[in-house]
Amino acid sequence: MQRVIFYYFIFVNLFAFFIYAYDKFISVHSKKRRISEKELHTFSIIGGFLGSTLAMAIFHHKVSKNSFLLKHIIILLLWISAIVYYFTQVDTINFIR
Repeated sequence: MQRVIFYYFIFVNLFAFFIYAYDKFISVHSKKRRISEKELHTFSIIGGFLGSTLAMAIFHHKVSKNSFLLKHIIILLLWISAIVYYFTQVDTINFIR
């Protein structure tokens, strides 16, 4: 089960990274309809918080919008606290076998 969770997080983070990159590409090169902030945050909430943060840093995407950053930071803190809670409650850490 832990292996499935691990692969899920890899997939979701890669997908979130590419969604943020695609939205940045659309904002610069096209007049197409962009991905909403709600949808971008959804990818972070379902586990793509690392991929979205990395994309924001690399592409400088949404970094000047304080309301977006605040929500993103709250999502990051929630995920960090959930991960810390998980690893402090597990007696033996055998994440990948």
